[in-house]
Amino acid sequence: MITMDFKRLGLRAGDRVLDIGCGEGRHMVRACQEKDTICTGADFGFDNLEFTRNKLRFHEAIDDLSCRDWNLSCMDITAMPFDSESFDVVLCSEVLEHIPEDETAIDELIRIVKPGRTLAVSVPRAWPERICWKLSDEYFNANMGHVRIYSQKEIIDKIQSRGPKFLGSHFAHSIHTPYWWLKCLVGPNRTDSPAVNLYHTLLVWDLMEQPKITRLIDRMLNPVLGKSLVMYFKKPA
Repeated sequence: MITMDFKRLGLRAGDRVLDIGCGEGRHMVRACQEKDTICTGADFGFDNLEFTRNKLRFHEAIDDLSCRDWNLSCMDITAMPFDSESFDVVLCSEVLEHIPEDETAIDELIRIVKPGRTLAVSVPRAWPERICWKLSDEYFNANMGHVRIYSQKEIIDKIQSRGPKFLGSHFAHSIHTPYWWLKCLVGPNRTDSPAVNLYHTLLVWDLMEQPKITRLIDRMLNPVLGKSLVMYFKKPA
């Protein structure tokens, strides 16, 4: 499930890419499929990094990666151990809504991007997220859960006020929105709901097979129902 549009990142051969909050490696794998990239995946959770490592090794085994090199590291987004202007492209997908000190995290994201290059950020879209919060206290009260809901203007202003130029945005994953509403309605930690499990099977099928019909439905509904807000910024040269 790729949230970022890689065509909008301006990637070049030899670019250094950071996927901060890489989770289980969806964007990390995609970045490593770009020719001659040098990719770093970072996450606060060590288990996520192990999962990402195994996924990358699987893709290496089937000769599905084109990167020059990749590495993984455990770290806190509010205090990253990188030199300033270390990366050509920084990806931060569905992370900031988890971070109490989000302005510190944003400062760090901007600090490590090279001048003239790209920062891509995604967060949950406000109105679908509000419904999730209303349906379930567990959804946002869980450990490492969501601590805020961003309006589109708020998150763009928070980043753009620090220097980067806003390049554009789009919405993603419309077919995932009803799944999360349903999951929150029955209890986000339940694993015995037939309806939720059936919907999850549909999403896995869509992810693995990428049929034209669900891709078309997702694209058509994204402007209205898309669960993620995806934004692209350019750091001033």
